[in-house]
Amino acid sequence: MDPPAPSSRPPQGRPARVLYAEDLRDLRELMRLILHRAGYEIETVADGAEALRRLREPRADFDLLITDHHMPVMNGLELVRQLPALPFRGKVMVFSSEIDPAVHQEYQKLGVRVILPKPIRPDMLRRMLVQVLAAAP
Repeated sequence: MDPPAPSSRPPQGRPARVLYAEDLRDLRELMRLILHRAGYEIETVADGAEALRRLREPRADFDLLITDHHMPVMNGLELVRQLPALPFRGKVMVFSSEIDPAVHQEYQKLGVRVILPKPIRPDMLRRMLVQVLAAAP
């Protein structure tokens, strides 16, 4: 009998853990404040390469990765392309002020189901997080 597939839902009794990759410090701090107030554990990094390093760490048990698309060093798409090689089994959301339709399709091919425009209102973000984390893997 095969072992159960890893779940991307947080275990009962602990808040969902979120890793947020964003190059703009003010947006990282704003997201940290919004998600902390909503009851999430959040860690932020400045680009996709930092996110990749963090996701490779043995205790990187994140339930959700939120990444900006446009970042220096490694953009969101390059980061998402690397995820299948990692033990990360959480969900992925992408934020961007603009994404070319071809890039949008590439994210979808890689399994990203939620791509949100920037800016986003905090109430809309909180609703989307609940939906994404509750959805089946």
